[in-house]
Amino acid sequence: MASKVYGNAIKAAFNKEIDWDTDSIKVALLGSGYTPNQDSHDYWDDVLANEVTGTGYTSGGAALGGKTATYDAGTNTVKFDANDVTWTGSTITARYAVVYDDSGATAGAKALIAYFDFTTDRASSNGEFVIRWGADGVFSATAA
Repeated sequence: MASKVYGNAIKAAFNKEIDWDTDSIKVALLGSGYTPNQDSHDYWDDVLANEVTGTGYTSGGAALGGKTATYDAGTNTVKFDANDVTWTGSTITARYAVVYDDSGATAGAKALIAYFDFTTDRASSNGEFVIRWGADGVFSATAA
């Protein structure tokens, strides 16, 4: 699945709005009506109108467990990883997944981190909807 980091996420991390290790980081599912914008979408209030609904899915998405951040000096890359996410017994149709920091007091203070384009609608029908993070983790960043 194609992934991109929101432009504001880097600024938000340096401004202490995002703490990968200790904050409540979530992944939420969005429908095909969402049009990603790395430049202007910066907080949860920019995307929440496109969040999916369905059996087995809770508004706001699922918390990421097992979060780690590791640096590889050989490639100058930081990998931000977490456990895979599964919505069991679900009936959901989604086109995008959005990772965000749920620690803000309001939707306008919950910083977006990254989004994933499934390239087509993905669905579950009274089964499992699973996100398996790839070899680069949830996302990675390279210092160049």
